[in-house]
Amino acid sequence: MTPALSDNSLRGITRTFLAVSVIIISVAVLAGGTGVLTSNDFLLKVHPYIFFVGFGNLAILLFNRYLTAAIYPELRIHPARQRVFIGLVLLGLVMVSVAVAFELPLLKAAAGLMLMGVVVVPLYEILTTLSVSKIWNEVSVRYYIFDVVFLLNANLGLFTLGLKEAFPDNGIIPFFVTQSSYFLGSSFPLSISVMGFLYTYAWRRSPKRELAKQLFSLWFYLFVGGVLYFLIVILLGDYLGMMLISHILTFGVMALLYTFGVFLRNYFRNNFAHPALAFLLGGLAFLFATSAFGIMNIYYAKGILFGSYPPIRGDKMWIYHSHTHSALLGWITLSFTGMIYIVLPAIQRIGSLEMLHSGDPLEQLLDVHTMNRAFVQLAFMLVSGLVIIVSFFTGSDLALGFGGVVYAAAALYLLRNLFHDPVFETGDNQ
Repeated sequence: MTPALSDNSLRGITRTFLAVSVIIISVAVLAGGTGVLTSNDFLLKVHPYIFFVGFGNLAILLFNRYLTAAIYPELRIHPARQRVFIGLVLLGLVMVSVAVAFELPLLKAAAGLMLMGVVVVPLYEILTTLSVSKIWNEVSVRYYIFDVVFLLNANLGLFTLGLKEAFPDNGIIPFFVTQSSYFLGSSFPLSISVMGFLYTYAWRRSPKRELAKQLFSLWFYLFVGGVLYFLIVILLGDYLGMMLISHILTFGVMALLYTFGVFLRNYFRNNFAHPALAFLLGGLAFLFATSAFGIMNIYYAKGILFGSYPPIRGDKMWIYHSHTHSALLGWITLSFTGMIYIVLPAIQRIGSLEMLHSGDPLEQLLDVHTMNRAFVQLAFMLVSGLVIIVSFFTGSDLALGFGGVVYAAAALYLLRNLFHDPVFETGDNQ
């Protein structure tokens, strides 16, 4: 590990987060693509676990904390503690991978229990540092706090999933604890985090910020409440309820996509072409696709009890896979890539969260060549992501596999692009 990555400072830990999280995303996607090309069952089984156990935990434990502490500085960042979090998440990732490879479900349960303990630490600190009124006063903080709560629930799902696989006839663990429900639950904290970020660094600074605050406050209840309601109606098997909430959420996403497009047009007209905002727009477009595929998935899943596998009849499984991959490779990965292009350069510039707190992290912090390369990276990720989605419909394993390999390489390019930017190289000497 280089001195820059091992440095126990805010600059050092954010570099470590960048390197580890991007490598995890790339390995997860590469494992999926290679698994398709080689028909390797282990790679096909393990690649979603790599994404959720690795990146899902790191994004909320570290990156989400930077966003929260930028609003409330009393939530201090402890780089040494965050380095321990990274080590424990990587340990959990190894445990789950070994559990999948050798069919050791109790090891998977142990990893989930350990990660629950890890998440409890920042959650306890947040709830004992911030009052309820402070949390509720800042709309974006509501999103960021619920991220941590949902992550705790996701790791609980991993723990109970391992126990259920080890003792399938115990009769205690609910029927809805499945791999699909664990992956679904793990995606929620990541989605909510992006929503909070969009409000903080786009609409909150707009001339109509009061209106934006009211709308995003309403969207918080619709999105977070809708997710919880959706889980309930799934368990009840309420087809009309699932359709109702999924359509409401889809219309909300359409409104979000349109208004963000208007914001982008105005921003680019008066400022410069920021690649991070283009990544976020691409993420929102994939979120709309995710919602549309989700509605189709519900329609064709009618009559199939939740907890069965697969969750949709065989000839329509391409819809299910398109839904999940539009969310993971499109909405979540593209959005977090855009967020990284904004947040980490702002931290590297001055070695603190000050620019995120009171400055303008959307100003031109990156070199022009870095931004141009970021747009090229986005193009490769968009095209390969679309190839992956289309290949589910066409059934072409060759296109699916190579699409995954190209996407993994494009995601990994984020490291090369940022680490060679002057703002990161300057930080090495400070």
